[in-house]
Amino acid sequence: MPTPTIYFVRHGETDWNAEQRFQGQKDIPINANGRKQAARNGQTLKGLLKNPADFDYVSSPLGRACETMEIIRQTLGLPARGYSIDGRLKEVSYGEWEGLTTQEIKASTPGKRRERKAKKYSFVTPGGESYEMLLERVNAWLPYVELDSVVTCHGGIIRVLMHHLGGIDAEEAVNSTVPQDRIFRWDGGKTEWLG
Repeated sequence: MPTPTIYFVRHGETDWNAEQRFQGQKDIPINANGRKQAARNGQTLKGLLKNPADFDYVSSPLGRACETMEIIRQTLGLPARGYSIDGRLKEVSYGEWEGLTTQEIKASTPGKRRERKAKKYSFVTPGGESYEMLLERVNAWLPYVELDSVVTCHGGIIRVLMHHLGGIDAEEAVNSTVPQDRIFRWDGGKTEWLG
């Protein structure tokens, strides 16, 4: 069976993204700019997918990813709610840091902040996960994807996939910026950014 092509879309911007807060698994909705980003990604996919109805659609259960998926599906001319949810696609958990800015973390736990900066891929946030743990969670899902798919997820998911599927060094990948108005595609052999 051929390897499926997967289009990974980061959810649209939230107010916490704009404020540079650690969001993790807090269920923060997308904002007006995020809705525009989702519609733009839908338009990009409209130009790429020959038969959008032939694809499988899967989202993280977090509201920001679900709303992004619904906007994309409507832009593709599909019913908003015709997609599945998979909990393994949730964002990395930042535990006690969720809701805080980098400056607030620096002020309250400067040692932990330095430790994370030195080894971001393997660092486990207090009460949370590391990116390394996140990849294990994603790898419990990825091998079972059988159909060409559109997936709405999170920056952390795409970062670990840049490392795992794209061959980018782990530390480089987790320190990369993941745009909310572009699409990360994996065709079974190579990865690329679209849009």
